[in-house]
Amino acid sequence: MDERSLPGVEARRAAIHALHGVMVLGLPQDDALAHATRDLALPEDRALARALVAQALRWLVDLDGLIDRAVERPPPADSRVRQVLRIALAGRLRLETPMHAVVATSLALLEGGPRRLAHAVLSRLEREKAALPPHPTFPAPWARRWLDRWGEESVARMAAALGAVPATDLRLKDVATTQEWALRLGGQSLAPGHVRLGGAPVMESLPGFAEGAWWVQDRAAQIPVEMLGDVTGCRLLDLCAAPGGKTMQLAAAGAIVTALDHHGRRLERLRANLARTGLAASLVKADALSWEGTGAPFDAILLDAPCSATGTFRRHPEVLYRRTPGELAGLARQQRALLARAASWLRPGGRLVYAVCSVEPEEGEEVVRDSGAVGFACEELLTLLPGVGPGDGFFIARFRRT
Repeated sequence: MDERSLPGVEARRAAIHALHGVMVLGLPQDDALAHATRDLALPEDRALARALVAQALRWLVDLDGLIDRAVERPPPADSRVRQVLRIALAGRLRLETPMHAVVATSLALLEGGPRRLAHAVLSRLEREKAALPPHPTFPAPWARRWLDRWGEESVARMAAALGAVPATDLRLKDVATTQEWALRLGGQSLAPGHVRLGGAPVMESLPGFAEGAWWVQDRAAQIPVEMLGDVTGCRLLDLCAAPGGKTMQLAAAGAIVTALDHHGRRLERLRANLARTGLAASLVKADALSWEGTGAPFDAILLDAPCSATGTFRRHPEVLYRRTPGELAGLARQQRALLARAASWLRPGGRLVYAVCSVEPEEGEEVVRDSGAVGFACEELLTLLPGVGPGDGFFIARFRRT
């Protein structure tokens, strides 16, 4: 049999291309996978490629440790053989792929010296019964920061969250129907308006999707809107709004929403979701730092600011490699500028919630510390850690305009 026609080879080829896109080209995981799997005809091949890449990214530090100890001269981080071995070991150690299939499909994707190297590494690790630790290891720069900041117990729970495939959270359009939809969907509710489903269901096939009864939104991401309190009838500005889960949550709560974002494609996705759910918001494509506003001040503002997104590693493990601690200072400057800009659009006494899906103090507490200079009084702070809180990591603060 031609090695290229072996079952699973094309799925693994796509996974290797996607992993290269993430680790070498710096692409988001979803974008890299969408590009790499576009020519795969079989749904099961696309699913396998996605599973392999997700597991390789979650366990990357530990997979690389196994590779490096098995060979005298480890392959470069950007080499094809490194990506092949990462995907091969993710299949063997996380998806329990039989060793003969791992070897056959891996070698079919390599030639010459890299092929011999891959065979030697896989053979040695299988002979030594190589295994992964109970939970993934974080990359050193983040591990050091988080141990100093949160301590061993919290970091251990965060690591466990990195190793587990997260549940799927839904936000309901009608909060009063929470128990009805929890029963109908076979899920559980952690709060009014929320339903959590296990596994990775096909959203479009679930009851309620077509009629717009709910949308996908992490439980932690629902909390910033809840911290605004009653928004019925409020003129409300949602800054950096796309892809729009919070916009829909605000509209469903009775707010008159202006949703601003500078990403045209993401705003179109929001427009489509508003149409599906039957909710209304005014969409504005603009940069918040240069937008002139609407004239009349708003009653409330939600600022879900651009950030490092370190709190999202449960769903986007690539963030641990695409971001570095050295970027935090620049992001914090942008966040302070957005907060100052928002102050000019909020009426005196109005409420503002500032949120970042980050667990870094530079983007949270330290931004809040300077908020008084632009006319805000902080009323409440909340820090949520992945694996410790109800979902992704978030920092949320509520202010009142003085």
